[in-house]
Amino acid sequence: MNKQYTISGMTCEKCKQSVAEQLIAIAEVDSVIVNLKEGTADLQSKKKISIEKLQAGLGKSYQISDPLEGSGNFPQVSKWKQLKPLFLIFGYLIAATLYLQPSEGDIAMFMRHFMGLFFIIFSFFKFLDYKGFPDSFARYDPLAKKSRAYAFAYPFIETLLGIAFLMEWRLLQSLIATIVILSFTTYGVINALIRKSNIECACLGTALKLPMTEATLIENSIMIVMAISMLAGYFI
Repeated sequence: MNKQYTISGMTCEKCKQSVAEQLIAIAEVDSVIVNLKEGTADLQSKKKISIEKLQAGLGKSYQISDPLEGSGNFPQVSKWKQLKPLFLIFGYLIAATLYLQPSEGDIAMFMRHFMGLFFIIFSFFKFLDYKGFPDSFARYDPLAKKSRAYAFAYPFIETLLGIAFLMEWRLLQSLIATIVILSFTTYGVINALIRKSNIECACLGTALKLPMTEATLIENSIMIVMAISMLAGYFI
């Protein structure tokens, strides 16, 4: 029988090879085709194999699930626990932004500082596994799917945007770039959520394995709204 499963945890060709070797080693499996970009594995087997047995064959490095049975790639815990690292980072971002604010307060400056720190911090996490990030990012970002060079450049782009916002350098160009780049990423996130794809969000690279959820969409939307608001200020 033929069946397709979803695999999470793969970030490179070596991972793909490892998954294929571990699955084919299971007695009932006749053949395996692993797709790194889509995060799937097509199995030809003599009979139906339980998810538990497949997972045991893969070990702890990768997670396998049956999309038809709604089995997730991530531990069955609350979204709060899954996304706790993301919420903690946002808490520190807000605290640091408030610290940088002058006593009289300035909404435009608050947004600029927040966006600058956001890009710097999020690019840092992507650099922790720079080689693995492009494959994870390309699973949902439409530009990264078409251009691996763009996927590799993305952490550098975020770093440059972060510096530009914090230094108040070429703000107009930086705002436009932010809106364009995050709009493409948001489009990919929406498609992933509509398809109910059990994939990892690459917003914090691959060092922290976060599931793609509505929180990712909210995170991008906040940045886009801030950028549009600041851009509107140039013409009012």
